[in-house]
Amino acid sequence: MFLRVINRHKNGKDHRYYSVVENRRVRGGRHVQKTLLYLGEINDTQKAGWIKTIDMIDEREHRQVALFPEDRDIPEGVDVGIQVRLSELQLHRPRQWGACWLACELWNQLGLDEFWKQRLPASRKGTQWRHVLQTLVCYRLIDPGSEWRLHRYWFDHSAMADLLGEDFRIAQKDTLYRCHDRLLEHREDLFKHLRGRWEELFDANYEVLLYDLTSTYFESDPPFEGKRQFGYSRDKRPDCVQVVIALVVTPQGFPLGYEVMAGNTADNTTLRGFLKKIEQEYGKARRVWVMDRGIPTEEVLKEMREAETPVFYLVGTPKGRLSRYEQRLAELPWEKVRENVSVKLLKEGEEIYIYAQSDDRIQKERAMRKRRLRRLISQLHSLRNRKRLTRDTLLMKLGALKKEAGRAFGLMDITLPDSGQPINPQTFHWCLILDKYRKVYRREGRYLLRSNLESDNPTQLWEYYIQLTQVEEAFRNLKGDLAIRPIHHQLESRIEAHIFIAFLAYCLQVTLKQRCKKHAMGLTPRSVLEQLKLIQMIDVHIPTVDERWLKMPRYTQPDKAQQLLLAQLHLELPPQPPPKITRNQFDTSCGEDL
Repeated sequence: MFLRVINRHKNGKDHRYYSVVENRRVRGGRHVQKTLLYLGEINDTQKAGWIKTIDMIDEREHRQVALFPEDRDIPEGVDVGIQVRLSELQLHRPRQWGACWLACELWNQLGLDEFWKQRLPASRKGTQWRHVLQTLVCYRLIDPGSEWRLHRYWFDHSAMADLLGEDFRIAQKDTLYRCHDRLLEHREDLFKHLRGRWEELFDANYEVLLYDLTSTYFESDPPFEGKRQFGYSRDKRPDCVQVVIALVVTPQGFPLGYEVMAGNTADNTTLRGFLKKIEQEYGKARRVWVMDRGIPTEEVLKEMREAETPVFYLVGTPKGRLSRYEQRLAELPWEKVRENVSVKLLKEGEEIYIYAQSDDRIQKERAMRKRRLRRLISQLHSLRNRKRLTRDTLLMKLGALKKEAGRAFGLMDITLPDSGQPINPQTFHWCLILDKYRKVYRREGRYLLRSNLESDNPTQLWEYYIQLTQVEEAFRNLKGDLAIRPIHHQLESRIEAHIFIAFLAYCLQVTLKQRCKKHAMGLTPRSVLEQLKLIQMIDVHIPTVDERWLKMPRYTQPDKAQQLLLAQLHLELPPQPPPKITRNQFDTSCGEDL
């Protein structure tokens, strides 16, 4: 194995992208290269760490076990030898082990087993509810789907039973649903527990908090009641009822709390309650809230400024507010805070306005605007050239074009034919509104922020706002990797429990992300899980001479890519499970340990 580098020139800069590559021998004495891991851009220290790990694995010694058929004695001098009936050896139940084991390791790293052991005691029939919950959360992290799919397919094809010392009873569908009913009362205690674990494991701090909202929809039939309501859908599903989820995370991505609200809740009505909630749980302190525009109202911002212990904020503003200060901002000099990013600061009363400009964002927004305008003009020409097009049909087509073109449609002055007039270049024509076009052109790639922070450091203020991408990433992971949508539950308590389980799975994911960031920069949690999914567990069955069966559950040995991952993440696989001897090949009892 070795590190391969690919150089790429992009945006006037040279970039180096690294991959871990292995030489494979093929027929004809030739060699081919197989990419084991893609690392992306890494610095020199990280590169040295990967090289050291590669050297360690390449030099690792492997010990072989000699197998002999039952009609031959083990020769003298063989350290490890086993007599087996090779012709009758059987392999049963291949199942996913590696990702399940890693998820359980993350669960224990957060101290969740001890936390839930105290709050979810076993039932009178012996059902270990904390193991049921652990199975639900690991399933949501590894291969998310419905509870029915977990019951019908996933549990039998995973090694959760082996890792938890359980059987199929914890995957019965009624058991899975009843577990949902036991969770919500412990939500606040969980937030406090996780806060302590984030501090111990990753030295997390809570001086800056990121706040945002999203929505998730249902696949269910009427009647709709409770929190399931129609509202503005961020998933482009206005035909479905939904709930709104408000989330607070730290700049490192650690979630501190969330709330589930009715689907028709307005964004600007949620902040006041969250401010009180965080103050009650974490006390009054110098804390900075970073939010997108549309969440705080002027009234709430005033309350934050005038509070006994001032609450600081940094929030985006609508572009319409830029018109009020554009002339004064134009007179101020730009100050570079990062390559291709410049800002201006304007103090106004108790607040400070930050006007930011990103060269990359300018190029992106202008390219998007040009593409939409070209497409719009092309479609307008197509409409005008169509034969037998009526005025009513034309108006309907223009409505569809307006939705597709977005804001670019407002840059065009379109003249329409009067009722009864034919559609031709004289009655149906268009042109650019130059004043509006110049205004849009001038503001592309620029945005205005406002804050009551007592700071004149533009770099710090801009970096605070850029951290808002962490909460957006959390929502992407909840909806993407963890598949929180759509929701199929009917009872409101189970709807919230479904979101609670997804929240727990996100906590495991962000823990793995921090571990990758610390030990294996360049890897994502999903790439690590996909690699370890390939480590399977198989039951090896071998008959003995006295009509018993030797059963050996064995996980497959990790390949070089998986060894590299485990070593870099400082993870060590547990010993193989002990073999057992049973009287019957398919006996489900524990048997006799060897």
